[in-house]
Amino acid sequence: ELKEIVFIIQSQSNSFHSKRAEDLKRDILKQAADLGKELPTVLLIHQMDRHEGAWTILPLMRDFSVTYGRNSSWIFFCEEDTRIQVVKLLETLGRFDESKEWFLGKALYDEESTIIHHYAFAENPTVFKFPDFAAGWALSIPLVNKLAKKLKSEPLKSDFTIDLKHEIALYIWQNGEGPHLTPVPEFCTDDMNSYKVDHCATTFSNFLPLCGEPVKKEDIFVAVKTCRKFHGDRIPVVKQTWEREAALIEYYSDYEDISIPTIDLGVPNTDRGHCGKTFAILERFLNHSSPRTPWLVIVDDDTLISILRLRKLLSCYDPNEPVFLGERYGYGLGTGGYSYITGGGGMVFSRIAVQKLLASKCRCYSMDAPDDMVLGMCFSGLGIPITHSPLFHQARPMDYPKGYLSHQIPVSFHKHWNIDPVKVYFTWLAPHTEESLNGRKVVYNREDL
Repeated sequence: ELKEIVFIIQSQSNSFHSKRAEDLKRDILKQAADLGKELPTVLLIHQMDRHEGAWTILPLMRDFSVTYGRNSSWIFFCEEDTRIQVVKLLETLGRFDESKEWFLGKALYDEESTIIHHYAFAENPTVFKFPDFAAGWALSIPLVNKLAKKLKSEPLKSDFTIDLKHEIALYIWQNGEGPHLTPVPEFCTDDMNSYKVDHCATTFSNFLPLCGEPVKKEDIFVAVKTCRKFHGDRIPVVKQTWEREAALIEYYSDYEDISIPTIDLGVPNTDRGHCGKTFAILERFLNHSSPRTPWLVIVDDDTLISILRLRKLLSCYDPNEPVFLGERYGYGLGTGGYSYITGGGGMVFSRIAVQKLLASKCRCYSMDAPDDMVLGMCFSGLGIPITHSPLFHQARPMDYPKGYLSHQIPVSFHKHWNIDPVKVYFTWLAPHTEESLNGRKVVYNREDL
């Protein structure tokens, strides 16, 4: 029965995202009403924010067990851009015995062991499957109850949440004692207009959001963090690749080099975090750039980014809201903690977010503190939620499953380690690989990079 499915939408409180999630909720309930069925429960994660870490899902398992453990059969999770054919989903879940422990989804796997998964399953990473959240994934209630019981006796230990889909699959697997992910072919990430989707219960069509005209080049101020030892090898890559896309760009270093040119912020370089440097950049943006420039993006000197795609993405956000955007990680979320935007993929701020941050007097506890984590802590203290976009990437293309990247038009990648960064940029991010704006996906010539 449809009323026995609890739908959980991985929503966010930013106005653009919450509207998309509400639209999906309405669509699910309309399909249910059109079927003449009793309506299912549809919940939005950002409205369950009793937990700072609600988005990591596991802290909610006890609530799910208590509230839905008796009268429901399945908890079905999806993203705000997942599209669901309710009749087909009912048929698909109906094939599985709901009295057993099931973990269902579209399977992803690593082709080689990767830093973002702590080099798990190094001998053969392809053996471990984890769900592509974009396609939706489901847990049977007996498994939810089991997880809730385990979480009660053994609280979550991990300090960091880096790749939630992999970490949830690992937790459920319990070193081989729990269920593996069961791949379900009806959970799809094909575009809903694709000829392949006749058999699909779910589809996914968010390649790169565009909400009207892209923001102007002049509306984005780009700050590149560098230091003297990288002037010779990393900065030339920026200049060969994406610098030409930026109208306003400055390079911040510990040494003034007029050939680049770099600006010496008077902050010595540190080997670890760069909190002092980042806060100096934020102060400079607020006090020395045009007050009419609504957006700031801070990147590392080994970040590869598409400013053109960022301009499209930012068309969906209101610069009058405090926006702090990028790839979301978590720290200590099982025990309070906070979420943060990981720095290597690029951190995007609306001017109002920078104003609120600097007015708060929240600052680095040391000059070499990790800047991204301190910013997460500060914004959390201010009650300003960070905004996650999976299109920013803290690592290289080869560090992600091919199936995961196949339904993205990425905005950034990070690190030059063991790759040709210029080639990666022109394969994955350069303007000529843009999708056409009529919504059709183009096939990129992406080599195995």
